[in-house]
Amino acid sequence: MRILFATLPFRAHLYGLVPLAWALRSAGHEVCVAGSPDIIDDIAQIGLSGVSVGDRISLKERMAKVPIEWPMKMGRPASADESPGPCDPRGQRTGKSLQSDYGWGDPHVELEDVIAGISSTFFSDASFDDLVAFARVWRPDLVITDISAFPGAVAAQVVGAAHARLSLAVDRMAQLRAACRARFDTEGDPVRDWLRPILERYGHDFDETTALGQWTISATPPWIWQPEGVHYLPMRNVPFNGPSTTPRWVYEEPARRRVCISQGISHRDVTLTGGSSSRDLLEAVADLDVEVIATLNADQLGSVTLPDNVRAVDFVPFTELLPTCSAIVHEGGAGSFASALEHAVPQVIVPGDFKTEKWWAPVTIANGLEDRGAGVYAGNASTFTADVLRDSLKRVLEDPSYARNAARLRTEVRAMPSPNDLVPTLERLTAEHRASRR
Repeated sequence: MRILFATLPFRAHLYGLVPLAWALRSAGHEVCVAGSPDIIDDIAQIGLSGVSVGDRISLKERMAKVPIEWPMKMGRPASADESPGPCDPRGQRTGKSLQSDYGWGDPHVELEDVIAGISSTFFSDASFDDLVAFARVWRPDLVITDISAFPGAVAAQVVGAAHARLSLAVDRMAQLRAACRARFDTEGDPVRDWLRPILERYGHDFDETTALGQWTISATPPWIWQPEGVHYLPMRNVPFNGPSTTPRWVYEEPARRRVCISQGISHRDVTLTGGSSSRDLLEAVADLDVEVIATLNADQLGSVTLPDNVRAVDFVPFTELLPTCSAIVHEGGAGSFASALEHAVPQVIVPGDFKTEKWWAPVTIANGLEDRGAGVYAGNASTFTADVLRDSLKRVLEDPSYARNAARLRTEVRAMPSPNDLVPTLERLTAEHRASRR
């Protein structure tokens, strides 16, 4: 069969689909990945066929404006995105968040805001027109989309293909839709209101599968919370770090315990406000008896003076670095999380406070790891301090239970269906969908 993937213009999202795409390709299926011109070269570098759809986004420039543009579109102050304060009557912990806080004030306004941002930043009309035109020529049997890649959902509906979403973290779209569903009749459905006119151009109407697919591939451990009412297909997230070379020192036995500090590749590709301060991150480790590998580039480091125990490198694949590490400090991204789980590395999480980013994965990851004794939620980027981070890191390094629990979670994850294991399920479900349309 033919499988079309539709992704967002972030390398982290592209890399998240690669293991499944290659599993399908290795099983003999035809695979193509659709993305904006900004990411088409990255698709080529991972060895898959790619098709460019829509206009160049110039993501770095657009994302730099997002903190101003998105809240103003919906007529509300930026502070409406923030979690309730430490005195909230529900007893929220100071400086930390819970996934249930997402949209806590007004989930309908939150959903409007998310859709306004996605539609204005990522997907112009040309994105839909180009992808539908390609799908009509290529005729995919199955379209697999990022949970926010709605042109793929529209293309699947227009050509009658099965539609599956791939979620690498929390299914925030299903969470907000579940919270808002009772209000759609009176206040409108932001997803429907955006996509229905587009679908009508092609002679189709909006239904819930446009928003949530027929199935959702959930590449998360079973203890990561997901909303009810969605057909989830569990799959192990096999880390892929992209094409790269590894310096030989990575493979050498470190003289001291090694700690990795990262803020993820999404924070490198675009300008995101609300992330952790590199100065605070490095200050926290300066007096610890550890070797620190900071995977931060020159823009992220700025004018910070590196402590003597810190080696800053532009990029090192985590699949090679983390087996030598005793801990990792990161922002809670799905890729860093999966890599640390794969190598049983205790994690210290500092979610960023850029718009709604912390609700896509970091908050649930941080709370889940802390509850299972395999990591520490050091606090959100706007509230944590170097002292708090230092204490958090010392806890996971000095208490051997964190390493033991991380090893236990690795065993659990490795028992999940691999991308190869999921291929027969996708073949069967797609065949059933095709038969139901005859």
